[in-house]
Amino acid sequence: MSNSKIKKINLIIASFILLFILTFAFCVFGSVKFNIQDIILSIFNKDDELLNTIVYDIRLPRNLVAILVGAGLAVSGILLQAVMRNPLADPGITGVSSGASVMAIIILLAMPSYSFILPIASFIGALIACTLVFVLAWKNGEIKPSRIILSGVAINSIFGSIISLFTIIYSDRIQSALLWLNGSLAQKTWSDFKLLAIYIIIGLIMSLFCIRPANILSLGEKTALSLGFNVTHLRLFLSIVGVFLAGVCTSIVGIIGFVGLIIPHICRIIIGDDYKYCLPLSISLGGIVVLVADTIARSIGGSVELPVGIFMSLIGGPFFLYLLRKKEGA
Repeated sequence: MSNSKIKKINLIIASFILLFILTFAFCVFGSVKFNIQDIILSIFNKDDELLNTIVYDIRLPRNLVAILVGAGLAVSGILLQAVMRNPLADPGITGVSSGASVMAIIILLAMPSYSFILPIASFIGALIACTLVFVLAWKNGEIKPSRIILSGVAINSIFGSIISLFTIIYSDRIQSALLWLNGSLAQKTWSDFKLLAIYIIIGLIMSLFCIRPANILSLGEKTALSLGFNVTHLRLFLSIVGVFLAGVCTSIVGIIGFVGLIIPHICRIIIGDDYKYCLPLSISLGGIVVLVADTIARSIGGSVELPVGIFMSLIGGPFFLYLLRKKEGA
């Protein structure tokens, strides 16, 4: 094995170790302050009920949910970019998150007794949105990158109006879905983590089987066809996995934009374009970015928490404009 490959593997391992450390280290931050020593001592001393409740019943499951959401959205973004061969593709920009949100908001407001099917319903909504974007972006036998963004804007607008319609019709119930609408990790419990973990782990395992198809698609459609691969089938498989991950994440925490846009670019800069290394790194970096963003969002306002979805939009918006300008200047 070459030194370059060893360095890339070591980098991936180091990123997962850092993620593990931050998961527990960030339990000290919040409206109630602790220090690392308190966290360590609480492992051996179970008498401090306040400390144990805040750390192990509130902050730790929230951190774990943040990691799963970050990993899921990052992998979703990298797969959608591979399918569309567009570095600006993202679950939020392409309308996938909006499709998931429509189904989720219908269940949360109109049919709350069916909340147990929220992840599956969101996946179906995301799949519908992705299909519409594909259909609208398809022209002369190929997907036009510029049309993906325009189609995504149109889909976001349509689904956004549907969400607004339901929030008006069920205005008496909107308070229960307000945090979700802004992409928040507040009040997430061990139950949310367990539910999310089942779907995300399945999605991430499936994504590992997407590495080879993604590398094949990166060679170009003509090259892939000359090698005997069915490009349509490859795109379909990657799309289903990417949409599944985005839909499940959105169903639990709401819309958290730009994670699937930012992380793939950072990964490519750090480790290159090979999905064998880029995709595993996106899992850990996605978790780290959302975990850091949520920790900052819940700490900077004191007793008032800023939803992580809003915080990520403040970061991701300028980053998207930078990428758009850079792509146009290329």
